[in-house]
Amino acid sequence: MEERGRWYVAHTYSGYENKVKANIEKLVENRHMQDVIFEVSVPMEEQVEIKNGKKKVTQKKIFPGYVLVKMLMTDESWYVVRNTRGVTGFVGPGSKPVPLTDAEVKALGVEKNTVKLDAILGDNVKVVSGPFENFIGVIQEINNDKQKVKVLVSMFGRETPVELEFTQIEKF
Repeated sequence: MEERGRWYVAHTYSGYENKVKANIEKLVENRHMQDVIFEVSVPMEEQVEIKNGKKKVTQKKIFPGYVLVKMLMTDESWYVVRNTRGVTGFVGPGSKPVPLTDAEVKALGVEKNTVKLDAILGDNVKVVSGPFENFIGVIQEINNDKQKVKVLVSMFGRETPVELEFTQIEKF
């Protein structure tokens, strides 16, 4: 992990997370602090609801009331984030913010380690992990944003589409 700043957790009024993110980003831009405050994140996860028989996918905040900020902790960066409208403080004892550990950052999935896929549509691939391990299939779809592929796997004499992570397949 690069040593350009650490992730800190700012506490916000519930429901203000995206506003706080936008406000901090605006302050960073206006004050030219891009070299001190690098990224602001409101971790979201997809939630699938079934309403009236229809599948609806919504984005839900993983930590309502919190915003993650990747920054170098200086008096100025602390002051800017701490005094952003909607921020009630940093997470940590007293007024001393505590950065997330590398393990916490990884577990939260804030920093995506993007995997480069060395296969293209139509390539034959072998599934190397998961319930379809050792199956051979053909790539039908590639979604780089989600790091997933749709592979047609031959199962019980039929072609079945299966969604897999980039890390679960290798070129055959």
